[in-house]
Amino acid sequence: MPERDTHQPLPEPELPGEPIDPFVEHRRLLFGTAYHLLGSVADTEDILQDTWLKWRAVDQASVAHPKAYLVRTVTNLALNHLTSARAARETYIGPWIPEPVITAPTAAEESEMADTVSTAMLVVLETLNPVERAVFVLREVFGYSYADIGGFLDRPEATVRQILHRARSHVHARRPRFDADDAARKQITEKFMAACHGGDLNALMELLAPEVTLWNDGGGIVTAARRPLHGPDHVARWLLGVLAKPDSAGVRLEPVVVNGELSIVGTLGDYRIGAFTYDIRDGRIENIRFQVNPEKLRGIQAADRNPRTTE
Repeated sequence: MPERDTHQPLPEPELPGEPIDPFVEHRRLLFGTAYHLLGSVADTEDILQDTWLKWRAVDQASVAHPKAYLVRTVTNLALNHLTSARAARETYIGPWIPEPVITAPTAAEESEMADTVSTAMLVVLETLNPVERAVFVLREVFGYSYADIGGFLDRPEATVRQILHRARSHVHARRPRFDADDAARKQITEKFMAACHGGDLNALMELLAPEVTLWNDGGGIVTAARRPLHGPDHVARWLLGVLAKPDSAGVRLEPVVVNGELSIVGTLGDYRIGAFTYDIRDGRIENIRFQVNPEKLRGIQAADRNPRTTE
């Protein structure tokens, strides 16, 4: 990846009546594309910075289709980064969970990333190779044609179709199937928070599926479980133990829409220190992903600093 020019901020939105720079016009789309490929807010913003530098350096008058040029650029930069990141994740301390990002209703309504995939889906996408992931995201999430994707990735259309077929089969075999509607998810979320705040072990265990698993990502920076936890008793006791520690005093659990689903964030003072995302089946929580790595929490801070908005 080229050295980043930290002295060149991304462009600000133009004033009414001024021509819109294509990078500004499509910034949310570019963010969404890179985030779906990388699962990292920080890395996505780095990719956008590199894309802006390339866009600034090119003869823009010679670019017939700026949107396609920008999507192609951000996709290939993300692919290059993802290839190296996959190697780094092999030595990551503890489970690796994608970075959560707040998707508040107001942000979703104005964003081309409105249908952000859930954290569970991002975990599934991690099992694809970089090119399969790019093809799947560009086709299934953003609806690009096979011809467009072939142009972005310098591959024949027939090859793109074959790659998508493999990726779809892989994703469909691993994609979680859950049945909670919004009302049920809200009710279970409220009960989960009440049980945690009240230290009620039995109530918490009642909410957890028999096969519940918890993954905890601390990245070796903060204390976290380095192996998945299994079973209602083990998971519930561990959660209540974490919340009972002295350094957890004053932590508030709050319902927040994260990655398109009602989830829970832990707040200490004015700072969000962790995010619970989870899946629900048959009225119980089946999987819990607990992100506490402070380097991966930028996307769950206050909604007015949502990284999907134009800065």
